[in-house]
Amino acid sequence: MPAMSLNIPAPETPVPLNNSMVVNCVAYRKDGSKIGDITLDAISDVLKTPDTFVWVGLHEPDEHLLDKLQEEFCLHDLAVEDAKYAHQRTKIETYGDSLFIVVQTAQLLGGSIAFGETQIFLGKRYLITVRHGASLSYAPARMSCERSPELLAMGPSYGLYAVLDFVVDNFLPIVRDFREELHDLENDIFADTFNRDTIKRLYDMQRELMSMRLAAAPLQDVISQLVRMHPNLIHDELRAYFRDVYDHVFRVNESTSAMREMLSAAISVNLSLVTFGQNEVMKKLAGWAAMLAAPTLITSWYGMNFAHMPELNKPWAYPALTCLVACIVGGIFIGLKKAKWF
Repeated sequence: MPAMSLNIPAPETPVPLNNSMVVNCVAYRKDGSKIGDITLDAISDVLKTPDTFVWVGLHEPDEHLLDKLQEEFCLHDLAVEDAKYAHQRTKIETYGDSLFIVVQTAQLLGGSIAFGETQIFLGKRYLITVRHGASLSYAPARMSCERSPELLAMGPSYGLYAVLDFVVDNFLPIVRDFREELHDLENDIFADTFNRDTIKRLYDMQRELMSMRLAAAPLQDVISQLVRMHPNLIHDELRAYFRDVYDHVFRVNESTSAMREMLSAAISVNLSLVTFGQNEVMKKLAGWAAMLAAPTLITSWYGMNFAHMPELNKPWAYPALTCLVACIVGGIFIGLKKAKWF
């Protein structure tokens, strides 16, 4: 296919991006081949040429940069306003012939889950991703698309699939790592002694998995719409790809729910074992107290200062009393031993 006449440099001499918050700004031909990196000011020139589209990646842009993109792509005011202020819920909204999608992202940092957010603008000839907070770069997804130009020829919707698939695939390792950590904590869980740090870690894991489920579960509805609706933006051949992403999200939600149930069971088992151990200690203490009660009662009885008490003047009284105490204590011990208190 002959090169198109565009006022942008060839791929081997890309123009430097004009803003540090712009991760990438790339133009593509209709056949999926890469034209090259372009500046934001060159976007409108590229879009004037038929059979081209643009993929822009941003990381925590300021209002001026978003206003510039709104001018270049004619983005809807409400969508741009949501992109300016993060902490939006996962959703998909239609604005004319474009889509605005918000997804929550998750990343495992230092044993804890850090959450971020990505806003996506999808049009017939553009794809814009805006990352906020903890989120990996989508450069691997973009490079994967560029290695399959025959699929990228389906337009920006294939880039959307690659981004969503990248987001969802980052959820599963988190659940897997938590499952491995839970396996490592099993020795502490089944210990007879109470370990406050173990319970605290189990609770933190359960809380983080709840947050991840809240991030992943609404994504099912978003992808379900992409599978069934928006024929003017989603290429028909990509429906199967989005169904695959839907299956991955479903598996993430199922795994998260199962993991949360395992954590709840682990907390309950640990507390039950600790309570059982404390009951065993109390039974033993009660048994020893019962064995000490018999000699205490007898000796305190004969320790009273009465002048006339039976057997006080008998030479066999002390040995007989000692044997009586030993028999009573031994009987109590045998009875408690049969009852498995010792």
